[in-house]
Amino acid sequence: MVVTHALRPSLADVIEARERLAGIAVRTPLLQLHGSTSIWIKPEVLQPVGSFKLRGIYNAVAALEPAERERGVCTVSSGNTAQALSWAAQRFGISARAIMPRTAPETKIAATRAFGGEPDLRDPESAFNSLYDGSYHDEPENFIHPVANRQVMAGHGVIALEILEDLPEVDTVFVPVGGGGLSCGIAAALKAKRPQARVIGVQPAGCTPVIAGLEAGKPVIVPVDTFCDGVAVSFMFPEMEPVLRELLDGIVTVEEEDVYATIQQLALKHKLVAEGAGALAVAAALQMSEPERGLSVAIVSGGSIDPDKLASILTTGRP
Repeated sequence: MVVTHALRPSLADVIEARERLAGIAVRTPLLQLHGSTSIWIKPEVLQPVGSFKLRGIYNAVAALEPAERERGVCTVSSGNTAQALSWAAQRFGISARAIMPRTAPETKIAATRAFGGEPDLRDPESAFNSLYDGSYHDEPENFIHPVANRQVMAGHGVIALEILEDLPEVDTVFVPVGGGGLSCGIAAALKAKRPQARVIGVQPAGCTPVIAGLEAGKPVIVPVDTFCDGVAVSFMFPEMEPVLRELLDGIVTVEEEDVYATIQQLALKHKLVAEGAGALAVAAALQMSEPERGLSVAIVSGGSIDPDKLASILTTGRP
């Protein structure tokens, strides 16, 4: 008998999230990948904050009781969650604070401020330490975990409902994995409606905390050597281990050079700006043979990339 973990959102959770997100999140289209007849991309870069994070974070903030929400909200983020939380808080007229590493791209720090949030900049190790030891529970505001939050994952699961409406025969969905909230949210909804479909997580070869954590059966610290700052986490979040194990059908890795090439392709062929993490899923789909993956969708998760790095990739092939 399969024991469903309490963090795993139900289909009812996802449907409720879709109702909350009506008129808030963009219903992104599926676009056929240039040069492929079996890979489709879902450009979450078209969301108001430039990434998929709007879906889950807004849903989690909206799900709070109004009186509780007035305490404000807080999160830990390398940038995309910080922007989404600040945007959502502004809509509700409440405060938002984002604990961020000083090394986060300046574009993400500036965008967080522009959306009305307060970047709380810290050294990278200390910024994420509370997610490892659980001390985030001590924050004075409502803490919205960037990953291990049922409502966050339910919001991300709406992506799966849209995929199934546009491509009901989909075989495989490729999803970038930092902490696993996006991949598990999509997998929970996808498997509830199309159990035979697979969800494949993607991590950069230079940063594989979920692969290492699942192999060890517990969080382990891994090196972080990747351009993909959106998934640059050195450990698997402890709460996510059973959910990841239950929902993902596999995790593959992508080399940095393939990420750069995919950023180029998305920009020049599709006119879409993708950050490193945003290009991971497309790169993974391209490296897997068609017979193995079947009809596939790759999530282009975010587009918050420093302009100078984007320009360098487009002109030289490297950031």
